Amino acid sequence: MEKIPEKPANSFRIVLTLEYPESRMDNVLLNALREQDENEALKNISRGALKELFNQKKIMIKGQRAKSNSSLAKGITYVDILGY
Repeated sequence: MEKIPEKPANSFRIVLTLEYPESRMDNVLLNALREQDENEALKNISRGALKELFNQKKIMIKGQRAKSNSSLAKGITYVDILGY
């Protein structure tokens, strides 16, 4: 069983469940944020604002800073967005 990483303080977690690997996480994350209903600010985030969160190193996977062009593996990925 996969260990669920600890959620950082003052962050919003979104769980991505993928049927197949993705070469870029930014598009997948943007779509997932728009489909969730828990965080209104992130639900309505623009592509540019999401890119800025990547640039500010506020998007994390397993405690590591993620890049917009990070690839995503098939299965479950826990993404934490700091400051939300």
